[in-house]
Amino acid sequence: MPTTLLTVGTRKGVFLFTSADRRAWTLRGPFQPGREINHAIYDGRTGRLYATSNDAWFGSEIAWSADLGATWTMADRSPGFAADSGLKLDRIWHLEPGRADEPDVLYAGVAPAALFRSADAGRTWTELSALTRHPSRPRWHPGAGGLCLHSIVVDPVRPERMFVGISAVGVFRTEDGGETWHTANRGTRAEFMPDKYPEFGQCVHKLLLADSDRSLLFQQNHCGVYRSADAGQTWTEITAGLPSDFGFPLAIHPRQAETIFVLPLKGGEFRCPPGGELRVFRSRDGGQNWTALGNGLPATEAFMGVYREGMCMDAGEPAGVYFGTNTGKVFHSRNEGDSWEVLADNLPPVFSVHAAVLPD
Repeated sequence: MPTTLLTVGTRKGVFLFTSADRRAWTLRGPFQPGREINHAIYDGRTGRLYATSNDAWFGSEIAWSADLGATWTMADRSPGFAADSGLKLDRIWHLEPGRADEPDVLYAGVAPAALFRSADAGRTWTELSALTRHPSRPRWHPGAGGLCLHSIVVDPVRPERMFVGISAVGVFRTEDGGETWHTANRGTRAEFMPDKYPEFGQCVHKLLLADSDRSLLFQQNHCGVYRSADAGQTWTEITAGLPSDFGFPLAIHPRQAETIFVLPLKGGEFRCPPGGELRVFRSRDGGQNWTALGNGLPATEAFMGVYREGMCMDAGEPAGVYFGTNTGKVFHSRNEGDSWEVLADNLPPVFSVHAAVLPD
């Protein structure tokens, strides 16, 4: 049976969990100890680990390891703004591998909102400045976590198409490899705005592509869960059946594009499970119907949150689901959410979880 690797980014470094059967897990770490790791991933194209290594004193860098954490290398030139830009890098939020046929390409999302690209496997980074210079930028406003570009969607079929999600600005799409960008928020609510359906100003929390052939996207927003079947040109709200329209994480089944998972939280002011009951919600039909999944999860006094990178799935059969909390717990399910177990109980606050299968 192949080995499953779970890469966990926390407030105090990277932790790695491996398992041959998804039952017994071995822990290694922390790596990059003391650094705030908003996102850590395993890149199956190259076998490298990548991490956003953030520090309040020493700044933000991209780190990678080619030997599953034994040694780490920092980028020669991490993402950063030109000296005359008037912008100063605050944090690196997200890393996204490029397409399968471009193994040295990666993308990074940062705050204040900007998109960077590396063509040399993370050694150096170049800003895709057309997004930074978008005409609407003077009217962008930050969310509670800052003006952060936190979601990057690379279309595996259409090499010129990409999407990004920015808090609290919304979704943008490019059809020409980043030369021009267009808002993609029609039908998405911004309940906190005078105009509830503006061109931009929505607070998207997580954006994922479910099926490139069908141009099918899902997003968890500050104000609901949404589905788009036309590459973000229009969105349909699919929140009905959930206990809250607020949440951060989103996960999509690796083989079933209509099977999605969210973890609702109670509003922006509390950000804990409604009623103190920790539950994941699953839809098998693209959000038309939702099922609460709480078997093995705390049903009372669960005063914890889950961040936007805090949920993922593996490619097992059945698929595994994982999520980490800001109280340092990691839960996992080997049966697509039907039951849950604690994988780790005493980590630092968890920012991200990412599952992969290691090559034999």
